[in-house]
Amino acid sequence: MESIARHLALHGAILLLIGLLCGAPYAQAIKAERPVQTIHAWRVAHASLPIGATLMLAVAALLPLLHAAPGLALAIAAALIVSGYAFAFALPLGASRGHRGLAAGGPLLAQLVYAGNLIGALTSLLAAALLVVACALAI
Repeated sequence: MESIARHLALHGAILLLIGLLCGAPYAQAIKAERPVQTIHAWRVAHASLPIGATLMLAVAALLPLLHAAPGLALAIAAALIVSGYAFAFALPLGASRGHRGLAAGGPLLAQLVYAGNLIGALTSLLAAALLVVACALAI
């Protein structure tokens, strides 16, 4: 269990770093007076990725206290890690190429941004549902 939590903490720290590094292109977009949509997209990446990383770090601290079955703990951690990296792929790519990734279709890069957002959203929901189960079982 503690090994799973340590892996989750490691990936949370990596994703925190990626999100904070998105501050550089965010600042550059502001200084270069890029379109509002571009600035907004970089702001979303710079804010959202650290928020997701913080969630991962919090769950890493919580998992050992829940005494969840190893399979359940692994599923929670894996879903959060996949979600984090999917968003870490989609958000900067979308911001740098001007794709929002809210609908399927369009050029290949737009489809990749959409796929990353979809995978990130679905695995986030899965992780949240599994975390509810783990918490309920711990009572």
